[in-house]
This record gives sequence, C-alpha cells and structure tokens, in this order.
Amino acid sequence: MPTPQPTDRLQFREMTDTDLDNMTALLGNPDVMRFYPAPKSREEAASWILWNEENYATHGYGLWIIETHDGEFIGDCGLTWQLVNGTQKLEVGYHVRSDLHGQGYATEAAAACRDYARDHLEATELIAIIHPDNRASERVAEKIGMHRVDDDRGGNIPVRTVLSMQL
Repeated sequence: MPTPQPTDRLQFREMTDTDLDNMTALLGNPDVMRFYPAPKSREEAASWILWNEENYATHGYGLWIIETHDGEFIGDCGLTWQLVNGTQKLEVGYHVRSDLHGQGYATEAAAACRDYARDHLEATELIAIIHPDNRASERVAEKIGMHRVDDDRGGNIPVRTVLSMQL
C-alpha cells in the first residue's frame, strides 16, 4: 500500500533497519519519551522498527518515518491497531524530535495520516491514545479534529486519555 501523501514540508516512507540510529536517538530522548514509562534503549528501538515492519507486512501500514523533502529525519507518524478497553481501534501516533517541537510537524503528519485512513483504508473512526498530562500531544489530536471520549485503563500507564473522531 502507498504511504500518506506528502505535505508541504514532509514526506513519508517505511521504517527500515537503516533508521536504527535515528530511531534510537528519537525514542531514547527523555523529552520525546517524557510521558512513556521510560526512554527506549537501542534494542527497544530495533524492536520498534521490527514491529512496524511486521505491521507493514500484515496491514500495509504502520508508523512511517517522517522527513523533510530534503531527507532530514523529523520523527515517526502513522497508523497502528491498539487495544482500548478491550476493543481494537485504529490509532494515529506520532513522535517528533524534541528540537523540532512546537513547529507543527506532528499536526501536519497526523493530518496526512488521518486523510490516509479515511481515503485508503476507508476507516470510520480514528483515535489517539495520550497520557493525561501530555497537553501538547492532545492539542495535536484536537487540531486534526479529535475530541476526548474516554479513558483507557490498560497499557503501561494507569490511565490513558482517548481522543476520537469519525471519518
């Protein structure tokens, strides 16, 4: 399956083993991973890449590398299936380098993934699962049309805010 359409500043591509250094730096950054249980190690970043390669093989999509049109690594963004209160739901997720926070990259990428879910997957709902204290990530979800619908009490943190939108 194709990746989301390029945006004014970003393009998408599948994650591969060649992204290990960038993904280790991204997922190992305490600022990026502030609302996760802990930053990820190099081995965990390698597992993250493998998980996405498996998602591409199984579903045709996953989290993609987001980069500028010149190839500068920005982060990852894409679509994955997540268990929310016992039900599988399609989630848009995003991580952007901490030195680029606040510049609209996450919103731009998430909007492209929202459109991809609607136009290519014919999804009828899209969610975002966000730590209750992560207001910046919640604002990204709101900017692409989501609103708070529930709290999920599963996963690695006690409560996760769930935002949703109908497509």
